[in-house]
Amino acid sequence: MSAKAQHKDHHADDEGRHADDERRRWIGILARAGAFGIEARLAAAAPLPPYALLRGPETGLVMVRGRAGGDGVPFNLGEMTVTRCAVRLEDGTVGHAYLAGRDRRGAELAAALDAALQDPARRSALLAEVVEPLAAEQAEARAVTARKAAATRVRFLAMETTR
Repeated sequence: MSAKAQHKDHHADDEGRHADDERRRWIGILARAGAFGIEARLAAAAPLPPYALLRGPETGLVMVRGRAGGDGVPFNLGEMTVTRCAVRLEDGTVGHAYLAGRDRRGAELAAALDAALQDPARRSALLAEVVEPLAAEQAEARAVTARKAAATRVRFLAMETTR
């Protein structure tokens, strides 16, 4: 294989990885948003394309695994409720969603948005009107939580001065 062909293959791999990372990001944002957050943002956006349900939405349990100290022997921490959904747009694009909890409508909307966001013609508008505002809300909520936690931080001065 020539150097030019290898460079072209490498560039295609980078583009594919970027697309995967971008999709992973919007799936995570939609999964954390829930039906109420998604519906509030969709009200100002263009309507979603027609879709058919392939699976669900359905709720079940998954086993959550943990590791002692983060890198020790794995153990079963417990079960967690998850709702999943898969939809297909009229053009054949399939969207998926897995959400923590029992939010069936949220899973359906997240799957429909995942499918719609895979269309480059719809992507920029949906990102700007739905995904990015949800991401900003989630970032602000994390910042508020971090500020509250920082306000309760205890400094042990005796430990600091004895070193």
